[in-house]
This record gives sequence, C-alpha cells and structure tokens, in this order.
Amino acid sequence: MTAMIPFPDLSPEIFSITIFGIELALRWYAMAYIVGILLGYWLVIRTTRRVTLWLDGTPPMEKPQLEDLLFWLILGVILGGRLGYVFFYQPGYYLENPGQILQVWRGGMAFHGGLLGVVLAAWFYTTRHKIPKFSAADAIAIGVPPGLLLGRIANFINAELWGRPTDLPWGVAFAGEAAQACEGVVGICARHPSQLYEALLEGLILGGGLLWLAWRRGALKMPGFICGVFLVGYGLSRFLVEFVRQPDAQFISPGNPLGLAWHVGGVGLTMGQILSLPMIALGCWLMMRARRRAASQPA
Repeated sequence: MTAMIPFPDLSPEIFSITIFGIELALRWYAMAYIVGILLGYWLVIRTTRRVTLWLDGTPPMEKPQLEDLLFWLILGVILGGRLGYVFFYQPGYYLENPGQILQVWRGGMAFHGGLLGVVLAAWFYTTRHKIPKFSAADAIAIGVPPGLLLGRIANFINAELWGRPTDLPWGVAFAGEAAQACEGVVGICARHPSQLYEALLEGLILGGGLLWLAWRRGALKMPGFICGVFLVGYGLSRFLVEFVRQPDAQFISPGNPLGLAWHVGGVGLTMGQILSLPMIALGCWLMMRARRRAASQPA
C-alpha cells in the first residue's frame, strides 16, 4: 500500500451566520485575499518609507498615491483574473454562457490574467499621475508574494487545484471523488500537494528573495530589476510545478491524458507553462535593462 497523508478535516469556511434567513459565510479564500492585500500594502509602505533604498533617495510614490493605486490594483486583480480564466481556460463555455462571465462567486480565476490586469491598472495610474513606471513596478512586485503564499494555502484548505497522482510519502489523499479517482489506481490515491509547492516557491522563497535584494543588495536603485526578478521567479516556479499539478479538466481527453494545451505526440506544454514563458522572457529583459541602465550611470 502506498504511504499517504490523509487530507486534514478542514472546512473551506471560517464561520457562517444566518441573518434574516440569509446565510453569510467567511471563507478562507476570501480571507487570504484580504490578509494578503493588507500584508502586501504594509510591505510596500515600509519599503517606500526607507528612502535610502531607492535611486537618488526618491521613492516612486507617497502614501496617498499608494492608497489610490491599491484600489485600481484590486480592481485589476479581480477583473483580470476572471477574464483571464474565461479566455485562457474556458472560452468556448463562456461564449455559450456569457451571463456567467462576471459571476466570480462561482469560482474560476487565473493568476496570469490577474497579473495582466494589475499591469494595465498600474500603467494607467502611473501614466496619469506621472509616476516612474519601473520603480512603481518594483514596489508592487514586493507586495505580491504574501497574497500568493496565503492564496495557495487557501487552495489547499479548499482541496482544489491538487496535483497529479504520486507514490511519494508526502502525497495527500484529498477529499472528494474527483481527487480520489486516479487512472490505474485501485482505491484511494495520493496526489502531490501542488498548492503547498507553489506557496513555498512563489510566496515564501520568492518573497524572501525580493526583500533581500531590495533591503540588503540595493536592487531598488536599478528600476525594473525587482519586477524582473519577480516575473522570472514566478514564471519558473509555476512552470516547474505544472509538471506535478493536475491540469484543468477541459484539457484532458483520452488522447491527451496529461492535459497539455499544446502538444506534438506525447511532448508539450500545459496552459500554465505556456502563459509562464512570456513572463520569464519579459522578466529577463527587465533585469538586463535595469543592469545596463545602472552600468551606464556615472559613479
């Protein structure tokens, strides 16, 4: 019998109350968004207040501007994340059911879409207020990992976005028939806790690395470098985890059991890997650009 860890008895809801016959619930996923945003905002505030970290001792924004920008970023995350899921993962379904596109409470958000929404919102705001774009992007990047960390932990609590079957000793027997039904496995199967892999890589390690570069290595004096590291770090982390992450059901078929969005024969890439490649390329360009600009500055 394969060793496995039983999924803990965790409820997706922190608590629920009924008011006038209407049940209201606070879910871990919503709490992860709220706490992640607050922690990210606190990190950015702390970093912008330390003026010696920035090029010429000038942070890109002051607190009132950060508060205004936060509203636009939250809007970008929600709209971008939802529309990204619609167009990247299930365009056919939502083309037939357009009324469900904005029904976020039904589930379905894509990080890559949320990132694109954040980029557009930040571009709009920084252009309108004449804020240095690359330094602003660095500040935003520092605030993202806490949300990624908590969001992936919430995915684990919700027993969603689990990984592929595994016989490793830390494989988790997730609840639910869909998670427990594995091809070629009799009885309950264990799966990679891919949500926790992502929490570790995208949240803890990447977030710690960005803070170390910003606070100890002077990376914020090279506008765009921190943002580039974030894009490369997230892109590589997601690309690697996709090898053990269960793909979305709409990509799986008898001729494509691995759920590859693009494949030739048995070799290909998942949708998450395809969307991560432009992030990695853009991140490398930002890092090289920042280094060149810094090298060309007079000592």
